Amino acid sequence: MIKAAIRTIMAMMLVAASVGSSFAGAWTRPAHGLYDKLAYNFYYSHKNFDSEGGWTEMSDNGTFRDYNLSNYLEYGLTDNLTLINSLVFKLINKSDTNGSTTTGGVGDIEVAARYKLVEGKFGILSTQGLIKIPSGYSDTRSLPLGNGQVDLEGKLLYGRSLWPLFPGYYNVELGYRYRFGDPSDEFRYLVEVGFDFTKRIYGRVKLDGIMSVDNGEKYGSDGNPTTTNNFDIGKIELTAGYKITPKLGLELSYTPAVYGQNTAAGSTYALGLFYQTP
Repeated sequence: MIKAAIRTIMAMMLVAASVGSSFAGAWTRPAHGLYDKLAYNFYYSHKNFDSEGGWTEMSDNGTFRDYNLSNYLEYGLTDNLTLINSLVFKLINKSDTNGSTTTGGVGDIEVAARYKLVEGKFGILSTQGLIKIPSGYSDTRSLPLGNGQVDLEGKLLYGRSLWPLFPGYYNVELGYRYRFGDPSDEFRYLVEVGFDFTKRIYGRVKLDGIMSVDNGEKYGSDGNPTTTNNFDIGKIELTAGYKITPKLGLELSYTPAVYGQNTAAGSTYALGLFYQTP
């Protein structure tokens, strides 16, 4: 009985560690708990999704690159309320047979709050509100860093441990993003599964999608192919992580776009270092 209880407690601790290493999903941080991840991300594309969802090469042998350094922060204000902030510094480049254009600076800033509604044997249910604010970059450049407008988003999140089947969890998110100005509003969805291979090594898989409401002005982008309007996109994130200590860890991610319409069809490669407190 004692050995069984110890094994159960250890497995539950592994599950909790997996959740903490994966941006928590529906879970909130404990009061005064901290999670901070600094990541270097590289995005590359030489193709677009057309209006029918097919793959097409960018015109004039074009390529698009986004080199960025991002910081994602979660802080538990109370056991039920977590504050979230995301910042990114970008250097983007578009090249084709006509030349090359590069733009750099701070991208959009996101501020959010996640609130735990209820938790029990069935899992955990939370809600999250987010505001995206442009940092002051010019959206009239030939290669803008973003759309340059404010977004508001509401989201419902559900998560559940997969123990005793195995040490892991799953998470599902559904949301709606209202976008001021011309860009179309968006439905947002995410399905995520995370698991531990060992006490230190873990992994997760995410399907992260955006579906346009198609209520914005119809236009493309002569510059940044990722800031088009009325677009759909679905990405698969594959992540492997290593916990150096209970508080410090590394993550390596590969995130290709697998389907979409009216936007760039590229992939992101990321290396992140995170720090977390209990």
